[in-house]
Amino acid sequence: MEELARESITLLASASAKPPLDAAGPRLGSLGAIFIMLKSALGAGLLNFPWAFDRAGGIRSAVTVELISLVFLISGLIILGYSSSISGQCTYQAVVKEVCGPVIGQLCEICFVFNLFMISVAFLVILDDQLEKLCGSLYEVVTGLPESDMPYHWYTDQHFALVLLCVLLILPMSIPKEISIQKYISVLGTLAATYLTIAIVIKYHTMPSVLARISPMYNSGAGSWASTFSVIPTICFGFQCHEASIAIYSSMENQRLSHWVVISVVSMFFCLIIYSLTGVYGYLTFGKDVKADILMSYAGDDILMLVARLLFGVSIITVYPIILLLSRSVIQDPLLGWRRRRSGVATADFESRSRYVLTVLWIMATLLIAMFVPDISKVISVIGGISAFFIFIFPGLCLMFAMQSEPVSCKTRVVLTIWGVMTLICGAFIFGQSTTIAVMQLLGNI
Repeated sequence: MEELARESITLLASASAKPPLDAAGPRLGSLGAIFIMLKSALGAGLLNFPWAFDRAGGIRSAVTVELISLVFLISGLIILGYSSSISGQCTYQAVVKEVCGPVIGQLCEICFVFNLFMISVAFLVILDDQLEKLCGSLYEVVTGLPESDMPYHWYTDQHFALVLLCVLLILPMSIPKEISIQKYISVLGTLAATYLTIAIVIKYHTMPSVLARISPMYNSGAGSWASTFSVIPTICFGFQCHEASIAIYSSMENQRLSHWVVISVVSMFFCLIIYSLTGVYGYLTFGKDVKADILMSYAGDDILMLVARLLFGVSIITVYPIILLLSRSVIQDPLLGWRRRRSGVATADFESRSRYVLTVLWIMATLLIAMFVPDISKVISVIGGISAFFIFIFPGLCLMFAMQSEPVSCKTRVVLTIWGVMTLICGAFIFGQSTTIAVMQLLGNI
């Protein structure tokens, strides 16, 4: 073990000795890196955590699954930082392609686009849910009648409001080649997540009549092993910041891998606190009655939660175009390359047309799916399965391939290769399980 520890230190030192990946431009400090990691991880997945706590069988089971998953989540971040340092690449896809080869790199690009597509669907499902509550609240304010008495009209349907939001706000924001607004609104996601956690804790302590109904504390969920493991996709989706981690690492001023380990641990620890507080207090407030979207469990006229809905809504409207931009670039680049090979040049007119078409098709496809998805838990089940590729499978493959070429001792190579295999197997299990559950849920609704 002493020899393995010395070899691990040597590995960290060799990776840290490599020059910075991008010497130009301002570099991130420790606090900046932690904040961006938090901003990347905290988001829509937070809404699903109280439901996941109930599904897992209670607080004790859910927190246990969280802590076990956290080991692999942090391990994946460290492996990705190490892979970036030895490959000299500064994006997730480029690192996988450089370390694991072009075939696995192409698979990574496909998973990347599909994952962003499903995240876009999840965003619109959340918007649809919040619009339903907001429409009901507006009806109560205007008429003084309860939401249940609201008559149905096509123009009062939340689906119609969602279409209007997509056409009037999201589409114009997504069309530009570069979305400069992101530097002004990137803090909204973290603000919305933090506010929601604080609001849920406050509501728990100010709703004694509801709390009296909720018992027991630990075992109101399904309680089976299958049910407990079924929440892992939710945890993966919630803590997922691995796609952005390489870009963050390559932008840091201090690129020592030991420093990156500290950044990863601190970031995941703060995420653990926020997600756990939300899950625990949201679950204790509603028990088995908690909705897949925790905001849907609160009354439409609750001012505290109305602010949370508005924050999450604005955050999603402003972040959706950034997700679309990332995915569109992955799809559009091969199209522009094909155009250059065919005609010798990719004209600005072709780039503009392809950008418009891809943007409209992306919004239309995600909107149609979101309008027919009954709740966010089914979307997150799919996203969590795809997230397993970025958190478990690709990092495991990177570690296995890296150990075949890096100058390390035989014992270190064996131990780290075994860990890579274990990570790969865990990811394959999570992907298979979540995909199976998602298909069964889909067939059950047909």
